[in-house]
Amino acid sequence: MKKTVDARGIACPQPVLLAKKALEENDEVTVLVDNDIAVENIRRLADQTACNFSVVKRGDGIQEIRLARTGATGLTPMDTGAPSAESTCTAVPERKALALVAVLSDNRMGRGDDILGDVLIRAFIHTLMELNPLPTTIICYNAGVKLAMKESPALDDLQQLEQAGVNILLCGTCVNYFGLGNQIAVGHISNMYEILETMTNAARLVRP
Repeated sequence: MKKTVDARGIACPQPVLLAKKALEENDEVTVLVDNDIAVENIRRLADQTACNFSVVKRGDGIQEIRLARTGATGLTPMDTGAPSAESTCTAVPERKALALVAVLSDNRMGRGDDILGDVLIRAFIHTLMELNPLPTTIICYNAGVKLAMKESPALDDLQQLEQAGVNILLCGTCVNYFGLGNQIAVGHISNMYEILETMTNAARLVRP
């Protein structure tokens, strides 16, 4: 069966949730969205379910996403792997509990003096690299997404963590709110669905 989902003007994470529900009931799904964040979120959904993914940009600013099942049965929760530009996807095993997830909700650590807060958050992120094992995932939301900016003093450490295999999720709604779409230099755009699943699958959560 085929289904078209109109997700224009709908805030994260509703577009990806609507797409996921439609895929559970249909072999081919077309999703209409009007922002790049929704495209990336649905791309990540496609990357972890049995489907092909393609996107066409229309002249009216609307992006038409096409998803087609490839024969595997059942959908699995979205994983935290990096998305591909256009791929044939296969179902993945049920995700195991993540050992440690670090949650950064601000670009400073603690309340009081902002300069001290800047120093502390940089020290916290730098010290994460000394943990053994490393965190499985770092989640950045609210002002925490500013840590992933090109000019962030914590950028080098975050890039090293990512290169070491740590998955860095950035709240797409927060990136949009602060207008940082073209300033992000590490991690990838995520959504509340994936963030919530990552947190609930964590064996331990640590917040500065």
